[in-house]
Amino acid sequence: MKPANAAPAMPAGAAGDVKLVKSAERTIAILEMLASAPKPLTTAEIYKQTGYPRSSLHWLLLTLLELNWIEQSPEGGYRIGTHALLCGTAYLDRDPVMEHVSGVLEKVRNATTFTTHYARLDRSDVIYLATRQAVDRRRLSSRVGRKLPAQVTALGKAILAELTDAEVRDRLGEGPYPLLTPNSVPDLAALQTELADFRKTGYSLEREQNTVGLCCVGIVVPYRIPGTDAISCSIPTELATEQLLSDVVDTLKDAAAELAATLRGAGIR
Repeated sequence: MKPANAAPAMPAGAAGDVKLVKSAERTIAILEMLASAPKPLTTAEIYKQTGYPRSSLHWLLLTLLELNWIEQSPEGGYRIGTHALLCGTAYLDRDPVMEHVSGVLEKVRNATTFTTHYARLDRSDVIYLATRQAVDRRRLSSRVGRKLPAQVTALGKAILAELTDAEVRDRLGEGPYPLLTPNSVPDLAALQTELADFRKTGYSLEREQNTVGLCCVGIVVPYRIPGTDAISCSIPTELATEQLLSDVVDTLKDAAAELAATLRGAGIR
């Protein structure tokens, strides 16, 4: 029997059981590409990455531009537009979890002084939904709305540790995985070794696997089974002593338990 607080089922089509509409799929791919690009992309660069027919690409870009989903930079490249922001903020405004997250993140940030994140698993990635900056704001910029591979973040590892080895393999594959830094976990075998340890300790840890100079501690928020969300603290590596990490883990565990109890009490699953 499915648990009463089970995570929502994966949408139809996520596992390849629905034929996708080609134009819609291409439109979304372009939007996601521009959203993740560090700089505006020219038509030629978009064509090189997608291989879409030039005529189709031309009209897709013009349509998105006219509807303000993308915009052109002064240099002529394309970047994400204002209507994408409207949809993103609408998601956060309407998610029943988020109204309960802010206070908990602030409490953790104030107790630790470090930047605190809240994120959700999205297939093989994590999407950052909320951030509270470190007391010293120079330490890290906000990641809200950004997406990173789950296997290189403490947030993602905390959630992946909720899954079986087979479920992790289905989501991420065997590898090799893209390396964001020289310390990024390289493949499924290495990841599963880490996850086995995290299942024993009840928290996840990564050191410079997605950002050089930072380590991160993550705890799943157990209001769903299996968990889909996690909370974390990012700590400069030079400050990350064993004692400090232990203190941060205790703070995060208390915060995750408090938030989970609040969400369950509000009937949020």
